[in-house]
Amino acid sequence: MTRAQRIDAQTPASRNRVVDFLRAAAITVVVLGHWTIIAVDPTGGIQPHGVLDEARWTHPLTWVFQVMPIFFLVGGYSNALSWRSARRKGVGYAQWLRTRLRRLGIPLIPLLLAWLVIAVVAVLAGADPATVGFASQMALIPTWFLAAYLMVILAAPPCLVLWERYGWWSIVGGVALAGAVDALSISLDQPLLGYPNYLLVWAAFHQVGYAWLDGRLAGIGRRMLLAAIGAIGLLALVAFGPYPVSMISSAADAISNSSPTRVTMAFLGMLQAGLVLSLEKPLEALLARPRVWMVTVMVNLRIMTWFLWHLTVMVGLAYLLLGLGATALLPEPLSGLWWATRPLWALVLLALTGLMVLVMGRFETPRPDDRPAPPVWKPLGAALAIIAGLAVMANVGVAGEGGVTWWWPLVPVAGMLVFGVVGVRRGRSAGERGAPSTPTSR
Repeated sequence: MTRAQRIDAQTPASRNRVVDFLRAAAITVVVLGHWTIIAVDPTGGIQPHGVLDEARWTHPLTWVFQVMPIFFLVGGYSNALSWRSARRKGVGYAQWLRTRLRRLGIPLIPLLLAWLVIAVVAVLAGADPATVGFASQMALIPTWFLAAYLMVILAAPPCLVLWERYGWWSIVGGVALAGAVDALSISLDQPLLGYPNYLLVWAAFHQVGYAWLDGRLAGIGRRMLLAAIGAIGLLALVAFGPYPVSMISSAADAISNSSPTRVTMAFLGMLQAGLVLSLEKPLEALLARPRVWMVTVMVNLRIMTWFLWHLTVMVGLAYLLLGLGATALLPEPLSGLWWATRPLWALVLLALTGLMVLVMGRFETPRPDDRPAPPVWKPLGAALAIIAGLAVMANVGVAGEGGVTWWWPLVPVAGMLVFGVVGVRRGRSAGERGAPSTPTSR
């Protein structure tokens, strides 16, 4: 029996393989999208949204390539399944939350410490702190999503109660509240007032995953209706409202749909979810093939490492080429040669990121944690420390005009240590330590 066949045979028949596939596919699209949208100009350096800023014809394409809603869709399915399982087993909120934080937070630690060391060494070596800050901000872009997702996880159990009691009205209410936040933020031209929508929009849409799990989206008719509601709502907001076409931030637009998150993202999610779930049956047939399923499992085993490190690799390569004056390897963005070399650029970054996954991937399989349940304030404190630190670094990086802001990378790490997310009992056998997760144990 081949390895693919063994993995296939070990997978419970009850497991929804489409959930794992969509998670892996969404993160892969995000990674490839970042590597394409972010341009490296041989004279101007890294351009965060170079393609979108200079080529407006690419803006409608973001309705396809902005796939973060799909991750929240599968997150809703998985979190509801996990929390209901915990309730049946008598596992409380605090223990459940600590387990989720270990899964998401521990792989983050080496990335934050690495950037702290990079920033300190670079500034001591004479690098401009502003340049170091910009580089770290670019590399840590993925952390804004992780901060938003952790907020949704905190709210997932109470949101599941709302879903179980009010059904679709809980989603309608969340979207309506997000629309009111947008109206206030945009009318007053105060983006900070829109920050609650990082939680409101994604928590509301996250519940569509609950609907999928509960069979409330069964049948092609309901799924196409969801897609139609998303399409009509999105088109109306873009055509008659202040919202731009691009679902990814661009300097060419007065406001952003994603920074802060706007209500448009909920409607984009409905559109994408309806269309993707309409393909569930063909995807199930595809994933019944052992080799396809093995690739899906392997990507999911290291998905956090793959996601967290992909822009660090790109930023590192970009500054290396710029520092060496290798302008021949950096064609002018949006030129014919630039487009022609995008596949090669992606392959090089894929290989380098693969090396990082081999080295750092071990942090995705922490030791089993059989400690007693903590008081609820501990995992809540850890989650808030992680969210606060990541939110700041995603906006300003780890350095500024005054030098290295060394405390921000340490806030999430300290939060995990002080509040007990990191740290398990000693004395385990070797076989209990870091055993790779499988489809039967995740």
